[in-house]
Amino acid sequence: MKSLSRTDIRLQTSLIIEKNGEYLVGISGMFPRWSNSPYDAWRTRKRDNAHKVAWAVKGNILLFNPIVGQLRLLK
Repeated sequence: MKSLSRTDIRLQTSLIIEKNGEYLVGISGMFPRWSNSPYDAWRTRKRDNAHKVAWAVKGNILLFNPIVGQLRLLK
């Protein structure tokens, strides 16, 4: 099995939160901020963090690769 290089496109994939066609940017005060672009979204590679945030805002977790613009629902 090959090891991944630092420039491997798969390493750019992260988890983002989506709700009602908008993407979570962050929390401002006590309120979530949303954007209609996944490129603005808060990103993480840690599933535990993504699950906690998605549960808090009642959103869905998506896999997002900004290099190719690919979005996919995390199963």
